[in-house]
Amino acid sequence: MAVNTISSLLQPVKTLSKHTARTLQRHCKLKTSARKCLFSTSAWNPHDACPLEQVPTPTKESLFGDSGPADVQFKGLETSFPCVSRIKSTGPEPEYDKVTKGYKLFTTNKAFPMKLNKGVLPKLDIAYETWGTLNNDKSNAVLVLAGLSASSHARSSVDNMKPGWWERFIGPGCAVDTSKFFVICPNNLGGCYGSSGPSSVNVLTGKPYGTTFPIIGIEDMTNAIFLLLDHLEIDKLHGSVGSSLGGMLSLQSAVSYPERVGRLITISSCAQSHPSSIAMRYLQRKCIMSDPNWNNGHYYGKAYPKIGMKLAREIATITYRSGPEWDERFGRGRISDEPPSLCPTFLIEAYLEHQGESFSTKYDPNSLLYMSKAMDMFDIAEGYNSLEEGLSRVKCPVMVIGVQTDVLFPIWQQRELASLLQRAGNPQVTFYELNSLYGHDTFLLDLNGVGAAIKGFLETEQRESGLVSQNKRRNKERKLF
Repeated sequence: MAVNTISSLLQPVKTLSKHTARTLQRHCKLKTSARKCLFSTSAWNPHDACPLEQVPTPTKESLFGDSGPADVQFKGLETSFPCVSRIKSTGPEPEYDKVTKGYKLFTTNKAFPMKLNKGVLPKLDIAYETWGTLNNDKSNAVLVLAGLSASSHARSSVDNMKPGWWERFIGPGCAVDTSKFFVICPNNLGGCYGSSGPSSVNVLTGKPYGTTFPIIGIEDMTNAIFLLLDHLEIDKLHGSVGSSLGGMLSLQSAVSYPERVGRLITISSCAQSHPSSIAMRYLQRKCIMSDPNWNNGHYYGKAYPKIGMKLAREIATITYRSGPEWDERFGRGRISDEPPSLCPTFLIEAYLEHQGESFSTKYDPNSLLYMSKAMDMFDIAEGYNSLEEGLSRVKCPVMVIGVQTDVLFPIWQQRELASLLQRAGNPQVTFYELNSLYGHDTFLLDLNGVGAAIKGFLETEQRESGLVSQNKRRNKERKLF
């Protein structure tokens, strides 16, 4: 179509403004190659596409003339966004704090090899805390393994009087009874509360590792923990208790070191990570890595990626609690009677914002990246022909605890784990299902349900002449979970 032809077509159109007509006419002045590109009947190739100039946005004057229509009205939103959390605490919350003191430190200057990518650390530090007394034959040690963001400070002590993240579960007469057991809680490899992690200083460079820190896996964390047990001269644990990431570590301990674990408790965990939980952790990492201040992981001593960290925690909080709990605590309640804006309107929004804000500076963003990636990579079947074969290495009695309202590690994953352990030949598997309201965080909050189960399992005397031997004889007749 010729340019002058298009111009002639435009002349009779009286309703178009001069600005719009001139703009359209200008963009119709195509070169020969451009006309071929736009009007050719041959198959379109995106690599041959002709770039077009962006059409300017019409002004009010070009659309309505010097004085717009008298009936045009507009009332918009105020552009002030004082998004301040105004919600009071309305329910139980985990006890997390930035731990900088009160822990012991195990250090080895021997190179520590990693399973993934053939990584090697020139030095290994593991922070840990203990409660209770180790008996003479060192047979009463119980390992408490933390979740992703928890430290070694599971309970208060004379060295750090602040409440620990499992304060009500550990102590004299508690679920993990310190009058009977010597309790050990390490800060996991990759963390930021004393153990080697991305924020640690590389002894070879004198600078923080940042993202030069090797990729870690659950097996690497487990190996580091058992180096600590070697240092403490503990050959065999009475029991290993862990939840979430700690549940993965507890299970991996019994797979990697079957002769060194006497009893195993895994809470709200799994035998391999599921795509849904991988997806949620991916989004958290994406938030952090999209923050300009993240600076490819080298932000130490510079601007901190707080916005990314805050958003990551808000997403995580959605997976840690349950819809039924939020319906009971918040419903559709509003923060105030003020007119709605783009700031939080509902109590649940303010709650998420508060959780993100309060956590954003307590934990190192790089540690969250590394630890969450390790959880994604977790798979007991790796190195074996199947999950069953991998789990067949677990020789001790096992308690699997799951929560019906858990959306991060759905209850079917714990049922599957208990069933697979049985099919792998373990006759001493107990499955405990809770109907708690608190979702994944139940292991931190439900003292009656979780605490009672742990205490009974750790303290029950198991002898060959009792239930264990009966289970062995009747294993084929047992109903699988």
